Parts: sequence; C-alpha cells; structure tokens
Amino acid sequence: MLGDSRICHAANSRRSHELDIKKEVLAVVDEVLSLGGRATGFELDTPLLGAVPELDSMAVVGLLNLLEERFGFIVEDDEIDGSTFATVGTLVGFVEGKLG
Repeated sequence: MLGDSRICHAANSRRSHELDIKKEVLAVVDEVLSLGGRATGFELDTPLLGAVPELDSMAVVGLLNLLEERFGFIVEDDEIDGSTFATVGTLVGFVEGKLG
C-alpha cells in the first residue's frame, strides 16, 4: 500500500506541476496579447493561432521572448513553427519539452 501512496503522490505532483506551467503560460499569453484576463479561461484545447486575433507575428515574437525570460530557456528558430501555437496545449507542451 505504501508504494501505491507514493505513486499517487508522484502523479499528483506531476499534475500540479503541469497545471503550474499551464497557468504561467496563460499568464504570459494574457500579458503579451493584452487580453485583460481572458486567457485565464482558456483550456488546453483552446485554439490560438488563427483564432485569437491578437496573436500575430509580432505577438509570437513577444510571447517567445517572455516565455524565455519566465522559464529560463532559449528558443532556437528551428524549434518552432505554426503548430507550436495551434492551441494552448501545444504551447504548454512546447514549454514542458524545453524544461525537460
């Protein structure tokens, strides 16, 4: 039983970490796009590119710069394409991948 408890704790800890990353990514999206808190209601399957008018090419640059600053990683040009910004989930997944 103790092993099961540790597994549950590890799963809950990972889920909590993923939620923290999502929350911070959404805060960055909200700030860069000046959404006035709208992004806090976004889910992982919420479309971004092509669905959020504020997300243009200049906003993508701003998003990447602030994500690099907040999470402490560097994004190389060949690491990103349109699919990175398809949904909240793809953007969160990109950040998680950069964090290892």
